[in-house]
Order: sequence, then C-alpha cells, then structure tokens
Amino acid sequence: MKIRAVQPADLEAITAIYAYHVLHGTGTFEEDPPSLEEMRERVQRVTAAGNAWLVATGESGVLGFAYFAQYRDRSAYRFTAEDSVYVRNDVRGQGVGKALAAALVDAAARRGYRQMIAVIGDSENVGSIGLHLSVGFRQVGILRAVGFKFGRWLDVVLMQRPLGEADRSLPNS
Repeated sequence: MKIRAVQPADLEAITAIYAYHVLHGTGTFEEDPPSLEEMRERVQRVTAAGNAWLVATGESGVLGFAYFAQYRDRSAYRFTAEDSVYVRNDVRGQGVGKALAAALVDAAARRGYRQMIAVIGDSENVGSIGLHLSVGFRQVGILRAVGFKFGRWLDVVLMQRPLGEADRSLPNS
C-alpha cells in the first residue's frame, strides 16, 4: 500500500468510494452522493487552502482517501483541523484507514495545526471510533440524536487529538 497526494486520475474512484458510504453508511450524514464535478471542487477547495487530501493505493487501485481542513471557517479555529477518512468497502479492516489517518496527523502537524478533531457519524460506528483511538484520538463528547438517516436518529461522536506542541506553547501567528 502506498499513501500519496490525490491526483486528478483518482477522482472517479474517490467519488465511487464516497458514494458507497453515502448510500450505505452512517459515517457521513449526506444522503445524496455528490457528482464527480462536486468531488473535484471539494478536492480543489481543500488543497488550495494548503491542506492535505491523500489516497491509499494498492494493486487493485485506490483503496481509500482521507483529508483534513480547518475545523471551522472562523479565524480563531485556524490551528484546529478536522479529518475525514473513507475506505473502499471491500478492503475495510485491513489497515488502510489507520495508515491514512496516521499520515493525516503527520501532515496536519507539519502544516502547523495544533489540534485535530474527528466528527464521527453514528455512535455505533465502532470501526471509525477504533481507528481514531488507534492513532491517538480520545473521545471528548457525544451529540445525541443530531442526525436522521435510514429511518433512525444518529449520534455524532467527537474525538480530539493534540498535534505537535498542541497547547503547550503559543503559535507564531
């Protein structure tokens, strides 16, 4: 498996992976899969801001993707990133997500972020919760019944991981 920056040729695979999660999973609260053009625009927004969008590849093509962006738009959040990790359904549980998440943590720390937040759809999403625990996140809260998908109420699990100096020093800007 290789982790690398996204390339234009990856967009179809990324769109298909995400569409599967939209249509069959509760890790995302989107209910309609975005088009290829919408995914292209999302990748462009993330990378144009200097943030990472990574893909994991193997012999069978793109295995998964992950990215981080500033947690919220307000300037006070400029040192806090939010991650997203999606793995192709047929390779889940094989370490792809963990490798992507670990690479994101490193890239976000190099970019100067001090905290990373995971906003995990569905408190029953043990795969994503476990993945984040395995790369140093800790659970910091649960928002009860804030989403409604597939005919049921869904929680959001909030997890957090310090990066670099975290809050032990003041940032330069």
